[in-house]
Amino acid sequence: MPLYECVFLARSEVTPQQVEAIADQMAAVLAERGGEVRKREYWGLRGLAYRIKKNRKAHYMLLGIAAEPPAMQEVERQLRLNEDVLRSLTVRVEALEEGPSAIIARRGEERGERGFRGPRPAGRFASGRAPRGDDREEFRARPRDEADPAAPAGAVLEE
Repeated sequence: MPLYECVFLARSEVTPQQVEAIADQMAAVLAERGGEVRKREYWGLRGLAYRIKKNRKAHYMLLGIAAEPPAMQEVERQLRLNEDVLRSLTVRVEALEEGPSAIIARRGEERGERGFRGPRPAGRFASGRAPRGDDREEFRARPRDEADPAAPAGAVLEE
């Protein structure tokens, strides 16, 4: 039986439970036609590279599927009809990956790298620069011409 990976993006307004419900619907469609979902991963609410139907974020879901081509065509049709699904992509693969996908694995690495960083140093939010008072050049008092105190600085008086 051919193997497929299907990723779909759901609108950001729906809840993760509703995204799981969409995945359950696709599993039911596959079960009716002799296929099965072998792998299911929820990648979470992630930012999009560009707006899709006025959405800046979307829920990502990966399905690893074993099914015949007519069953996959029906799944793709159902995903296109669902108003909560923004985009979907189905790819035929030779074998389904065992274990977590690259997205899930990377998320785990990011959390593991940080660990304990030690105590916070004193003055954590100070930039280390000297405080800026009124001694900056643009605020320093400039000498004026003694002849006309109302004249702007640097003005040439005609005699």
